[in-house]
Amino acid sequence: MELVLEETLEIVEDNQKNSYLTFALGEEEYGIQIEYVTEITGLQAVTEVPEFSGYLKGIINLRGKIIPVIDARLNFNKETKECNDRTCILVIEVNGTSLGLIVDYVSEVFWISEENITPPANVSNEQNKYVKGVGRVDGNVKLILDCDELLSDFEMLELGSIESF
Repeated sequence: MELVLEETLEIVEDNQKNSYLTFALGEEEYGIQIEYVTEITGLQAVTEVPEFSGYLKGIINLRGKIIPVIDARLNFNKETKECNDRTCILVIEVNGTSLGLIVDYVSEVFWISEENITPPANVSNEQNKYVKGVGRVDGNVKLILDCDELLSDFEMLELGSIESF
């Protein structure tokens, strides 16, 4: 019985490893491994935090848990855009820290094998620090994010301090 349970858990972990949630920022679609996603919530009031600037929009209270929220558009050097009814907050957990990403919209969940993901080519390390690879799905291209590199160590410490509010 334990062996069957272990095999089942391995299959579930493999499926999660190769399953991605896609979201859009402008014309580009990004994929994020489903194992990092904890929740998708509608856009809500974000409380600004003094002395934090840039792409950090502030914090939200999500069922009693304080979640720092960043504007993914600003983090990815994109122009700001008016929020609409499709704009949402994608809550992920990165290195033990919960983080909300404001995205234009969430698209779909897809499965992609490792062999269909190629490293980004002809891009400097600074430009591709968030991109783990380029995935090909049904003739479309998705930029696969590396959540562990999404924020620098300094930024994670800064966001971790916000959670203590």
